[in-house]
This record gives sequence, C-alpha cells and structure tokens, in this order.
Amino acid sequence: MKIKSFSLAAVIFLGFTTTVNATLINEKITLKPNMVIQHNKLPPSVDSLSKVFSEGMIYGRIRTNVFYWDWQEEENNAGAKDNRAMGIGGSIVYKTAPYSGISATAGLYTTQNPAWFRESAEDVSKLKAGKDTLSRKQVSNNSEYGMNVLAQAYLQYDISKSSVVAGRQTFETVFTKSNDTKMIPNSFDGISTTVKEFNKTTLKLAHFRAQKLRDHTSSHDVIGYSGWNENDDSGVNKSLTTALVGNNNSLNIIALTNKSIKNLKTNLSYAVVPNVVSNLTLEAHYTIPLNDDWKIAPGVRYMNQFDNLGTNQNVANLAVNTNGYTNPTSLDANLLALRVDLKNEAFLARLGYSKIADKADIIAPWRGFPTGGFTRAMAQYNWYANTKTYMARADYDFSKANILDGFSVMLRYAIQDFDNNKAGVQADSKVIHIDARQNLGKNIEAKIRIGLVKADVGDTSKKDISYNEYRAELNYFF
Repeated sequence: MKIKSFSLAAVIFLGFTTTVNATLINEKITLKPNMVIQHNKLPPSVDSLSKVFSEGMIYGRIRTNVFYWDWQEEENNAGAKDNRAMGIGGSIVYKTAPYSGISATAGLYTTQNPAWFRESAEDVSKLKAGKDTLSRKQVSNNSEYGMNVLAQAYLQYDISKSSVVAGRQTFETVFTKSNDTKMIPNSFDGISTTVKEFNKTTLKLAHFRAQKLRDHTSSHDVIGYSGWNENDDSGVNKSLTTALVGNNNSLNIIALTNKSIKNLKTNLSYAVVPNVVSNLTLEAHYTIPLNDDWKIAPGVRYMNQFDNLGTNQNVANLAVNTNGYTNPTSLDANLLALRVDLKNEAFLARLGYSKIADKADIIAPWRGFPTGGFTRAMAQYNWYANTKTYMARADYDFSKANILDGFSVMLRYAIQDFDNNKAGVQADSKVIHIDARQNLGKNIEAKIRIGLVKADVGDTSKKDISYNEYRAELNYFF
C-alpha cells in the first residue's frame, strides 16, 4: 500500500480504533506497554554460598520482529530505498540468588536475520526502523548478519530499600531507556544507585562510562559520533564527532521522583556529559478524579539544555546543517511539553503539545525521547529547534472492558510543524500511528504496529519523506 492511500487508511483505522494499555503478566515477568520487563518473581535470599547458583532463576524469551518501510518517493528521494528486515532470536537472563544482599545478573541476547527477508550488504545503509535487528558495521565490513550480545552483566547489592548496580545494565529515566522494542535492549556500562528510603520518594543516581546501543555488539562512547563505530543513534548530534569531543565521555544522571502530595507525581532530573552538554528537566502530572470511574490528568515537562562545550564550530543542528539557526555554535536549547489525559480503567484519550525553542536541537542519543509521552509518534524525531507538534491519542483496552481478553489498541495522530527556514530540518508532516496488541495466554504476546507519514513540502526545497511503515512482533516467555 503506497502513501497515496494515507487518507483512506486513516479513515479505516479512525473508525476501527478509539501506548497500548494491555500488559502481559505471568508468574515470572510483566511485559509493560513500553516493552520494559518487570520481574515479578526473584530468586530468594540464601544463607550459603553453595546455594547462590543452584537457587538462581532463568528468564527465557523467544521473539521475532519484522519491519517493512515503504517510501512514497523512492525514485525521487536521493539515498532512499524501500527496505525490509527481520530479527529472529531471543534472550536468556540469569539471576543468582542474593547472598548477604549481593547478587549477579547476566543476559545473553541473539538476533538472526533470515536471508529471504533482509537487505543486501550493499544496501544495509538504507535500513530505517529495522536497522536494530543487525549490526550495520558488521554487515558492511564482513557481510556478517546476526548478533550475539551480552547486553546485561552486572553485580547488585541490596540493602534496606536501596540498590547499587555495577556493570552493563539498563536504566530507565527521562533521559535513558532500555527501549527494547526491537531484539536487544539499549544498555550502559557503569554504576547506578536507586534509593527508596524516603517516604514516597525515589532517587536514582548513575555514572556511565559507555553505552551499548541495540545494534552494537560492544560498548561505545555515550555521545561522540564517528559513523557506525561510536554513538550512531538516530537522535545523535553528528556535529559532536569524536574529533571534537573525544571518545572517553561519561554520562552522569540524578533523578528524583516524588509522590508525597496526593494525586501529584513530580520528577526533577539532571544529566550531564562533562565539558559537552547538560540537561535539567522538570515534570509534573496531577490526577483529578471526576467520579468513581473517570479521571482527568494534566501533565507538563520543561527541559533546559545547557551548552558546556563552548566551541566555535557549528553544532546546533543534529544533522550538521545549521543554515537558519540563530546561534549555530551553541547547544543551548529548551523544550516545553503539555498534555491532558481523560481516562478510566479501559480507555485513555490524550491531547498533547510540544514546542522547542528557536535555539539548538535537543540532544538525546540515549533512547529517552524528549517529547516521549507527550507528542512523539513511532519513529518520529520532533525535537529540532523551532518545532511545534500537536497530538491526539486514544487507547482502548478491550480486555479491561471485558470485551476481548488480552486485546488492546492505540491510535496516535500528530501534526508536526517544523521550521521551513532550517535546511537541516525535515518538512512538515502528519502522522498516523496504530498499535494493536493481543496477549495469547500468559506467555505469548503478538503486536502489529503501523506508521503512516505524509509530508507537506509546500514551496520549500525539502525532500518528500512520506512513507508507510509496518512492524510485527511476537514474544514468548518461559
């Protein structure tokens, strides 16, 4: 189906539908809508070293991800090519039993790429969403498809209501996410602490010396860009090359979440890459009960990015094209995002708005999307300078409504208003994003995702990036 059917598809899905609410829950794990795994059953504490391994637990997963990307203007869009990818594999995560509060976790992940549904080595650079099912560097250099990766390997010390983790780990904050929507999670090398000693308050601290993105087999710098060798995340600022910032940077995070006031959740987070950039984020969500069933919940996020680099090079644009930027050598920026939810047990309606200041683009190569939860739709990067986005979203959980067990659906519609005067920023666009999710018992989840993007080039000289994207995923846990 080409993009010409955008309007027809939109009408069909708008009529059918009203992040998906349904979660997969079994004895051992909960798979949340954002694909974060919560462990419901952990190994019991033991009083003997001989039981540390014998009383440990294995968490198994078999999964497959399929991607197909269909450009509207493939022949007129230089460098574009319709592309496809598939990952088949899974993971084995092993947790030892804690002894005197000390435990260890190791997670081995694999993704393999069937020859009948993948791009050739010559075209691997054309991959879009499916790029994370393989390592483009390995394929390009050695025609080596598939990856086997130790994506988690850490020691953990628990005492009272606090936990210290050292090693390769996932870490969920407003800046950093595991973002396990493909085959392998995004993880970090370093040390983190989570403290819950204070009433209704969670404090998270982290010092990370390296990152391992989903399509890498080894760690790399947290921010420095050097093609596929270092941080090549889709949201990386390509002006921040390793030649400019080095390849030995660290990412330090402080995040404080508080729920002391009834119905109010607040978060204060600070992240810094020393001598490069820092970010202070304030967020608050307040829930107002309307009756026994319905609630309304307004929310706000303010993000301020500070330039610590002080360079005379042009760095303001993520794509290395600062034409139209007011101060191209500065990383200073800020973002305001607003949303309001109307919800009950089965239904969620959300209106969202975000505005990026006309300064620099927001830097976010750690899979924590600056506009996520407010206005970001699947595969969209709407935190370029002077960008406004309007979003309407609706979720319906047929299972919680006692209509169809285990089934839920979500629809997002976004209008993205980019700056026409900035050559390094894409054309305005409208986005429809649909998720449909079906839990098959307690151990299997199937999901289909569709993204329909229609660009409005107008009288600009920008590319027509209109496309349709299709994804399918199957998960089995044991």
